Amino acid sequence: MPTTANTIDHVTLGHLVEAGAIRGADVIGCPEGWGVVVKYGLNERALAARRGSVRTFRKFETLVGYLKELGISQYQVNAANFDAEKLKTTRVRPDSAERMRSAFEASARTKWMQQKVEQSLADPRPNVSHEQAMSSVQAVIDAKRMKNANKAAA
Repeated sequence: MPTTANTIDHVTLGHLVEAGAIRGADVIGCPEGWGVVVKYGLNERALAARRGSVRTFRKFETLVGYLKELGISQYQVNAANFDAEKLKTTRVRPDSAERMRSAFEASARTKWMQQKVEQSLADPRPNVSHEQAMSSVQAVIDAKRMKNANKAAA
């Protein structure tokens, strides 16, 4: 459905239904799915999404349930511009596979880190201070450098 300034939000539509002010509704098919135009007084307004654009429903059954829950059970249906084939191909989300893969990898890293922390906390050996650990690592580095220097000199 095209974007229009003449829209009505869900809350206002609910109030109009409660007041009995709705005189009709049209369900209109479009390549993106199904939209609703409600008629009240001398006005006709398309149902708006939260972001202000015209709301479309991908499934007709979802729209029927929505209208029925509001209290609108009779409406006209115009399916002239509905395109089931286009609807099948419009919902391509190549980024979602990458997003899911990233989420899975982050979850795996978190679990790995939690296991390492648990292992460290459960380790019965006495703790080593940072200075002791760094001096022993530096000793290994120095020994490797000496060995490589002796090989290069020979």
